[in-house]
Amino acid sequence: MLRTPKGADTFGSNLYTQTHMAAFTELLSSIKREDEAFSVTLPESWLQGRTAYGGLSAALCVEAALRAVPDVPPLRSAQFALIGPAAGPLAITVQLLRRGKSAAFLEVDLTGEAGLAVHAILSFGTARESTLRYQNLPMPPTTAIESSPSFFPDKPMINFQQHFESRMAGGARPFEPDKDPEYLIWFRHRDEKARNGLVPLIALADAPPPAAMVMFPKPAPISTMTWSMDILSDNPQTRDGWWLVESKTETAHQGYSTQSMMVWNTDGQPVIAHRQNVAIFI
Repeated sequence: MLRTPKGADTFGSNLYTQTHMAAFTELLSSIKREDEAFSVTLPESWLQGRTAYGGLSAALCVEAALRAVPDVPPLRSAQFALIGPAAGPLAITVQLLRRGKSAAFLEVDLTGEAGLAVHAILSFGTARESTLRYQNLPMPPTTAIESSPSFFPDKPMINFQQHFESRMAGGARPFEPDKDPEYLIWFRHRDEKARNGLVPLIALADAPPPAAMVMFPKPAPISTMTWSMDILSDNPQTRDGWWLVESKTETAHQGYSTQSMMVWNTDGQPVIAHRQNVAIFI
């Protein structure tokens, strides 16, 4: 989630500034095509400190790819290298690397004022008949959404948090080092028009802070470096806009953390299996 390049702000300090809350669909509608590239300027409400957070940057890459090659089959997997801050006016370029009968590979670069911010490789594939049908990604037990406390504080710590409703379904919070480093959270967009569909879901899937922050005794900088995901549904849908997001720390040593992550819809169907590598500075 949070990316803090050198000199940027630390998670846990008060980074929130009250500003106009541009809805997610409003932001997407502001993307313009200019020759071979797309351009967009991020409103302050979508920043984390001085940069866009990783989920939004990734979602913008996928949105640009779908606009550049609108007849591609469903997205099956994606890899994002979060290289630098995404700030100021952004430019997004898309290149079709290869297209076969059933699959297509696209390369996407998102560039900001400081240079290349995100490099993405997206793999699209048509569904095929298969004799195999196996799934072993059960949704864990959860608390009911309506009776669960908020995960994000009432006053957001970071600007982009104001765009999401959150409810604790289990797990822990940051800065509880006596607990296991994992989250289980119900999330949905406040923007009602963004409560289904792949691009809004990618933005939401990265909303939790890295699970290693449960072990932090105090706020400290972190920076998501890579994010890979497998999309398990051609057309992600859920009831009432809620998605269950799970993050589990697997390792935390030598200044880096690896975490496995999952997203389920409200019917318990797995939608995204993903993982991240995060730099930690504590």
